[in-house]
Amino acid sequence: MTAADIADLIYRSKKTTVLTGAGISAESGLATFRDALTGLWERFDAEQLATPEAFERDPALVWGWYEWRRAKVAMAEPNEAHRALAQLQAARPQTIVVTQNVDDLHERAGSRNVMHLHGSLFAPRCARCGQRHVFAATPAMEPEGGRHIAPPVCVACGGKVRPGVVWFGEPLSPTTWSKAEAAAANCDLLMVVGTSGLVQPAANLASIGRRAGAFVVVIDPHPTAIDAICTHRLQGKAGEVLPRLLQQARIIA
Repeated sequence: MTAADIADLIYRSKKTTVLTGAGISAESGLATFRDALTGLWERFDAEQLATPEAFERDPALVWGWYEWRRAKVAMAEPNEAHRALAQLQAARPQTIVVTQNVDDLHERAGSRNVMHLHGSLFAPRCARCGQRHVFAATPAMEPEGGRHIAPPVCVACGGKVRPGVVWFGEPLSPTTWSKAEAAAANCDLLMVVGTSGLVQPAANLASIGRRAGAFVVVIDPHPTAIDAICTHRLQGKAGEVLPRLLQQARIIA
């Protein structure tokens, strides 16, 4: 099937769901978990910092890393893929965006009600009582004192505030996952953009959509684990492919 055929699917879709992964934000310059850490963090392993055990062992180290990541995101800008999806959602309000990313680039591009399967860098909460915490300021790129930054104290119970992300070994939010499953099961077109398809259960959304009869379109510059079950695949960067598809679909000018 050609790009023009896929554009026609987008044009005719009554209910589109889009699943995005690290690849879409990588095009804005944000490193993925598979990339080696750099600078202050080059001797650390990202997966070893992203666990409840790491936070319990050294909360200042883990909080410092997430503040560094939040600063990186604050310096990044949404790219053409983020903007194209926001335009699609504006033109077709029934479009649902589900992301594995913990940044806010979809929202800053204009997307609404984004489902963050793995949480958000911008939604910290108390590790003890779950109270939401509001950041007081944008983080510094190279905070004084090096890598360690003591986490804030919860105003409700005095506990330590933790990053609002889903760590390795933690379950997804049941509410968010239930909504994402429903979005995959009830769409007629599921686009999978910038994800390797290796992270579960998020990658299972493609199978849910396919079993429900949706067209499943993968957009990625590299082979993915979802290629075997998708109905169509377009190789290329999301920032180049998505705007072109939406132009052909007469969604954007």
